[in-house]
Amino acid sequence: MKFLHTADWHLGRWFHGASLLDDQHHVLQQLVALAADEQVDAVVIAGDVYDRAVPPAEAVALLGDTLEQLVVKHGIAVILIAGNHDSAERIGFSGRILERQRLFVRGGLDHLGPVVLGQGGQQVAFHPLPYVEPAFARGLAGGEAVSDHASAMAHVIGRLRASFEPGLRNVLVGHAFVAGGSESESERPLSVGGSGAVPADTFEGFDYVALGHLHRPQRADAVGRVRYSGSLLKYSFQEAGHDKSVSVVRVGADGRCEVAEHRLSARRDVRVLRGTLQQLLEGRDANGPREDYLSAQLTDPGPVFDPLGRLREAYPNLMEIRFARHEAAAAGGTAPAVRDHRRLDPAELFKGFWRDLQGEELATAQLQAFQACAQPVIRAQQDGEGA
Repeated sequence: MKFLHTADWHLGRWFHGASLLDDQHHVLQQLVALAADEQVDAVVIAGDVYDRAVPPAEAVALLGDTLEQLVVKHGIAVILIAGNHDSAERIGFSGRILERQRLFVRGGLDHLGPVVLGQGGQQVAFHPLPYVEPAFARGLAGGEAVSDHASAMAHVIGRLRASFEPGLRNVLVGHAFVAGGSESESERPLSVGGSGAVPADTFEGFDYVALGHLHRPQRADAVGRVRYSGSLLKYSFQEAGHDKSVSVVRVGADGRCEVAEHRLSARRDVRVLRGTLQQLLEGRDANGPREDYLSAQLTDPGPVFDPLGRLREAYPNLMEIRFARHEAAAAGGTAPAVRDHRRLDPAELFKGFWRDLQGEELATAQLQAFQACAQPVIRAQQDGEGA
């Protein structure tokens, strides 16, 4: 049995004001071609298919076209689950009807049955597990003790493990943050004021765990049985040094899994340039493709005139400018450190606000009260806007 593991497509995402739909279409064509060339039995998509709960029509059309190529044109089974960016109801719509075409779509926890593919001794049971919200896991039979992401995942995994059939290899398709994983700034936190982390040993018993959520390709346990395929593209400048890929996994009759990572070629790379304004202007032809999405870190010791406008004449997709002198001053304590609010979860933002307003740290009881009030509001906003 051979399958392709991918996740975190985030279709419909914008990057510093630029739509990435054309870039996503570019790499998805490569993904389809790879799946066909490798003659995989299935493609598993481990959540965050869309970037927001209510995706734009163009993103829906792109997903539809990609699935049609995989399922109809090439006859490849697809297993797709909802991530924390997706709407469970929208993703899961018509799931039972689509299964007749070997398109297995799971949005919520109401249908946890395995998908068995292959024949004879090569059969593999895939267990599609959409993003597990603790509140929903608590509503399942026996879930009264669920209190956080770790206990929620353990409870649901226990139910899946109980459905194992003798003689079948078992692959979990899930969406979670495994403790110790390498995060990126483009991932939305799974909980307010906490990590939402799940221990890797929660997944004991599965031959392979195909995960989504973290955008860097990586293994999440010591032996490489629990893996993230990473995101389809680079979605932040912090990811400039990442190599994006998809994983082709071969499951042997003995349960051993061989994983081969295949890099995808982006339409435009995401890169960081460093130097003085004059150096970057004069080196425009030596600094790689000028159409890439770029961040410029200027090392000029003093102010410069109109750096953004001048650099964009040379680099049309320059997205941001950062000044090394400001960051060095902040790091050295000669100026107040400025933290990017986009990287802070709501609890950290509120603690900073309280500190500035009251001149003291927020007490634990006060933080807990804020979290209790904020969680429903934040979840409703995410579902409505996908922010």
